[in-house]
Amino acid sequence: MSGVLEEVAYDGGTMAGKSFRGRMLYSDDDPLPMLSVLEPPIPLDVLFSKGDNPNSTGMWELLVQGFVKDDPENPTDPAHHLMATTKARLVQEKRRDRGMNIFGMGGRVVEMFIGQGSVRPADDVSHRAFFWLTLTLRLVENLEDAYE
Repeated sequence: MSGVLEEVAYDGGTMAGKSFRGRMLYSDDDPLPMLSVLEPPIPLDVLFSKGDNPNSTGMWELLVQGFVKDDPENPTDPAHHLMATTKARLVQEKRRDRGMNIFGMGGRVVEMFIGQGSVRPADDVSHRAFFWLTLTLRLVENLEDAYE
């Protein structure tokens, strides 16, 4: 997934080296713009198979965040632009191999839902303008071998 986010086009370049997974804290030393993917603290419900069948299916909800340098006149415009190009790259991934190999996970991701997103100016939470974008994946997995 990080590899896909590193391919997001922005401001004449890509997000290579500026895409992170599982980080909540950032500092002024981190690159801008940057993208981050987090999971919610509580997972969504999973549908288990009956009997001794080890397969399950469920939704995996993720939060993609993007942080940008502020535009003094229109502080959220850069965040809107980065969110739009992030969505565009996710749509490309959704269509990869006709949707049969999303994120290179060998068919374990059977659906991808890209949220509307929300953009915020710098505030008490972040001293940079940023966006939040929900990304929900429907997974089918073998619980005996999660990497199968």
